[in-house]
Amino acid sequence: MARSRPRRRTVAASRSAGTTGPTVRPPLERMQRIHLLLKEGRHPSANQIARELEVCAKTVHRDLAFMRDRLNLPIAYDPQRWGYYYTEDVSSFPALQITEGELFALLVAEKAVEAYRGTVFEKPLMSALRKMAASLPDSISVHWADWEQTVSFRHSAEPVWNLEIFNRLAQAVAGRRRLRILYRKPRAARPEWRVIDPWHLANINGEWYLFAYDHLRQAVRTFVPSRVQQAEPTGETFPRPERFSLERELRDSFGVHSAQGAFDVRVRFTAQVADYIREKRWHASQQLKELPDGGVELRLRLSSLVEIERWILSWGGEAIPLAPPELVVSIGRAARRLARRVTGRKRD
Repeated sequence: MARSRPRRRTVAASRSAGTTGPTVRPPLERMQRIHLLLKEGRHPSANQIARELEVCAKTVHRDLAFMRDRLNLPIAYDPQRWGYYYTEDVSSFPALQITEGELFALLVAEKAVEAYRGTVFEKPLMSALRKMAASLPDSISVHWADWEQTVSFRHSAEPVWNLEIFNRLAQAVAGRRRLRILYRKPRAARPEWRVIDPWHLANINGEWYLFAYDHLRQAVRTFVPSRVQQAEPTGETFPRPERFSLERELRDSFGVHSAQGAFDVRVRFTAQVADYIREKRWHASQQLKELPDGGVELRLRLSSLVEIERWILSWGGEAIPLAPPELVVSIGRAARRLARRVTGRKRD
């Protein structure tokens, strides 16, 4: 039986009342006007087209190349008439097509940008989305407003940060500029000044982290942008090391803690929460073992125990550590401290 091809719809943001979406499409508009000029058969030059459209000749050359190479329009240049023309009849400008799945992906991307409002990433992200929206045709069979109600992003705990400092960190990473930062570590009595070479900004599990070479520690360290109280350029630049790889840096990590060893972790989850464990891939090394009582045992190969300990405690007694021994002991101590504080008992 022949496989049916996925149905495609020509879609774009509606300009009718009650819908929202992109309304200005300069690139598509320009190319449609170039198409009409070429159809007239007057062999316009790039400069003539540029004057007609009130753009520069470089933009016209780029549009002509796109129309010829991407839209497969039969455009050629006549050196004797110093202009462009169609080598064969073109009845209409080709409609750009997009599947409903692609439109949905574009909508999800637009919603995801909300997480970067006010940061240095907002402008390039929105620019890219506008360019994608500009490629949509002017007719619609699916209303953008209807689709907009189908997906949203919510964050239960948003980091409290200084956007000016965050943008300064991002620009320093991009420009390879050395910084002097005033950094506050958790539980530290006071913040301290550090000179760093910011190598990489990463969003891991919804949280931002800065990986940088710390000149005080003479090693790569992970910084939390919201803990940076001041960031000043030193006027120096640095070469980004080719050997640095975030994947290698965090290999076998359960989060952002760098390698501290090699640990075979085993955690038993009760039947009460076992489905939550089965529904996600928590780590690349994970293995699941089904238990007779409906629970599940999770096995991981990790390079640090710091984050896995906090994660196990977050399950409120429904997760029981089995190995390694130091993890079992550490979680047992934490559980006893919590029990004493809850019951109001003094420390032994």
